[in-house]
Amino acid sequence: MTSTKVLCNYHWNNDEILKKIPDDEEDLTVSEIAQKVARKELREDKMAREQCLHNLKSWLRKNDDVGNVRLDDRFLLRFLRVKKFSIPMAQQTILKYLNLRKTFPHMAANLDYLDPKVNSLISNGYLVPSPIRDKHGRRVIIAFSSKLNPKVYTSHDMARAHFITYETLLEDPENQILGFTHVGDFSGLTAAHITIWNPTEFARIIKWGEQSVPVRHKGIHLVNLPSSVKWILDFVKTRVSSKIKDRFFIYSNLKELHKQVDPACLPAEMGGKIPLKDMIESWKRELAAKRDLLLALDDMKLFSDRGIISSRDRNNNGNNDKGTNVYAAQLESIAGSFRKLEFD
Repeated sequence: MTSTKVLCNYHWNNDEILKKIPDDEEDLTVSEIAQKVARKELREDKMAREQCLHNLKSWLRKNDDVGNVRLDDRFLLRFLRVKKFSIPMAQQTILKYLNLRKTFPHMAANLDYLDPKVNSLISNGYLVPSPIRDKHGRRVIIAFSSKLNPKVYTSHDMARAHFITYETLLEDPENQILGFTHVGDFSGLTAAHITIWNPTEFARIIKWGEQSVPVRHKGIHLVNLPSSVKWILDFVKTRVSSKIKDRFFIYSNLKELHKQVDPACLPAEMGGKIPLKDMIESWKRELAAKRDLLLALDDMKLFSDRGIISSRDRNNNGNNDKGTNVYAAQLESIAGSFRKLEFD
């Protein structure tokens, strides 16, 4: 039975959308470098793929808490790969992913790059993946804070641009395996860029994002970060895992950045060879090819979150009050910092 037939049986029944989901095994073939990484880092082989996909599809079909979830291999493999083919962990990530989309629909649903605000952000070059992969075979996602005018755009516009980027790139099995390199140029970052966020929502989306979006973040390279707002990075590090925390790198200038990130992957404006406007046009072509798939993601439903095991549930050992108090103190701290920025 092909993936398309499985999807039809599971009510993913928009024929035009189904035509855009390749179900040919040949379309899921990855490069030699990705195959090596998959075997070494993810414990992936043909038997693991077949068995885990079978079990995951069976679980989804029988799970009354979810509905109309995509059952094609391309979609489900992103969850298995990010959790190194652990079925229970992949199941939890799927549920958390659906819960994220349900809880933050203003950020994670209706992912249409043609939405005027989002399209404007993309056209400005706020967030653009380079068409050139780095030496590890990874796509390099580049962000320019100066391209986001905080008087024009909201935190929701900003978040949707990021979700659209991840969802589009994750349709490529190569990216599921190799992950992403992130580069952020924070020239021109001001207090206004930060205060467009609600502090509580900011804290939640950071933590939930890492736990719920099946992305392998392999390196986060930040350049030209103003010293006046470095505290925000310190807060972000308190909300992510130690693994991600160790993958942050800060540089004071482009020359330092180029020692770690090949300039060939960067736009001409950052010392590369490809003009940013050409990267943007290339990226828009990718977005257009995946637009219908992203819009159809809204058909997936989470009816109940009872199957989600939270960290609080796992650590239910009498210390919950302490953990809750620490979290509340962190939120109060960042809220205070936000208020201070508003008056400075």
